[in-house]
Parts: sequence; structure tokens; C-alpha cells
Amino acid sequence: MSTAREIMTADATCVGEDESVAVAARKMAELNVGSLPICGTDNRLKGMLTDRDIVVKVLAAGRNPEQVRAGELGQGKPITIGADDDAEEILRTMGSHQVRRLPVIDGHDLVGIVAVADVARALPDKPVGALLDAISDS
Repeated sequence: MSTAREIMTADATCVGEDESVAVAARKMAELNVGSLPICGTDNRLKGMLTDRDIVVKVLAAGRNPEQVRAGELGQGKPITIGADDDAEEILRTMGSHQVRRLPVIDGHDLVGIVAVADVARALPDKPVGALLDAISDS
């Protein structure tokens, strides 16, 4: 069975925890993505920032995106997957946490992102359909 390392998108671009949400939004637009990992000055993953976080927690709240730091929005321990974890573990983790993207960690280093689309390309239809059902219940 495929591992996260085999199916992930490597070289994930981070937004620094001290960078503004406005910088993060520009990076998302340039990369045509809806989320970015938040990385600390210690090169450790601090969380994930989504376009929805920016809209709901910053813009809708009337906050200035140039003044809000990405690290302020990375709450709690990030949900990750190990680089050598198999596709079944990826499916379990995505389903139980109802997430569509998982940062892939090797030790403490971020090495990539695995998305539902990556899993869909690597696995038969049935497990992917069950995952989509699980994450769509939110």
C-alpha cells in the first residue's frame, strides 16, 4: 500500500508564524491553494491556515489582515501524518478529524502535504468514497 511520502505533494510552501495574514493570502493566490502550513522560526509546524480562516476570523471580524499574524490563527496541535504512514492511516486520520489536507511530517520536519485528491489517485474508489462521506458530514 502507498505511503504518504509516495503520494504527497512535496515541497509545501509555508507561511511564517510572524507573517501577516495578508502575506499568507497573497501566497495562497500565487500558488492557487486554499490552505498553507504555518511554520515557526524553529522550522516546526505550528498549524494550518485556510482561506476560510482569513475570511471568518479576520475579514468578517473587522480585523486588519496586515496586522494579524498567521500564528495567531494556528490554534491547537496540528493534525499531521507521518511520511511513512500508509494510505489506510491517511484515510483514518482525514476521516476522524474531518480534514481534506494533512501536513506530512518526517521527524519534526514538514516534507509535504497530502490531499484527498492525492489519496484518490492512489487508491481504489471505495475507500475514497467512504472518506468523502466522513469529511463531508461537517
